Amino acid sequence: MAIDCGGGGIKASVLDAAGTMRARPLRVPTPYPLPPTLFVKTLVELGGRLPAADRVTVGMPGMIRHGVVVATPHYVTRSGPRSKVDPELVAEWSGYDARSALADAFGAPALVLNDAEVHGAGVVAGTGCELVLTLGTGLGSALFDGGVLAPHLELSHAPVRWNTTYDTYVGEPERRRLGDAFWSRRIRQVVEGLRPVFRWDRLYLGGGNSRLIRPEQLARMGDDVVVVPNTAGIVGGVRAWDLVGDRYDPTH
Repeated sequence: MAIDCGGGGIKASVLDAAGTMRARPLRVPTPYPLPPTLFVKTLVELGGRLPAADRVTVGMPGMIRHGVVVATPHYVTRSGPRSKVDPELVAEWSGYDARSALADAFGAPALVLNDAEVHGAGVVAGTGCELVLTLGTGLGSALFDGGVLAPHLELSHAPVRWNTTYDTYVGEPERRRLGDAFWSRRIRQVVEGLRPVFRWDRLYLGGGNSRLIRPEQLARMGDDVVVVPNTAGIVGGVRAWDLVGDRYDPTH
């Protein structure tokens, strides 16, 4: 079972060993406020509407290390993305062992990663340096070297200009404010700015908003930049188990 948890919605499906969906994806709105107990309850209830699975892969926003939440941007707010942060939720989520909690709740081995990392697992070729950027509520990122997932960096919180992070600069509220044409130009500027930082062999642009990038801007980014379908966030749920490397034992 693969579950893609976003700021606005949570999607899930069941896949076979080859990564082919064996059930129609289901989606529910992300509830707020969202303490960890409600998060687990929501995922279990969603999973209960799908066929039984032998293991569970969950992708969620934020810094996740070895299945433990270091920080998460949306789930600590009172009413969703860009709303006021609740200090009590920050305390509840900080250090929360999501992998163990979900493994216990589902009664199956669980793998919990950043959502962009699961997304990347569904698209990377497994050769060279491959960067994945997901465009949605904010900006997600994942880096793979030779098909092995590198330690996560919260690129979205880095400043792109004074008092503005990448998350704010290219997130959904800015897309709506700017319109797709100007927003697409901004995405190209971000790609050009990050190119000398990562020197990738291939850059994948995914997430729900990647399909809105204007073709003329995408063409100017170069042949090493490709747009991938948002379904990768679920399809990557199977392959993610093979790409985490020796640094993370996901067995429960």
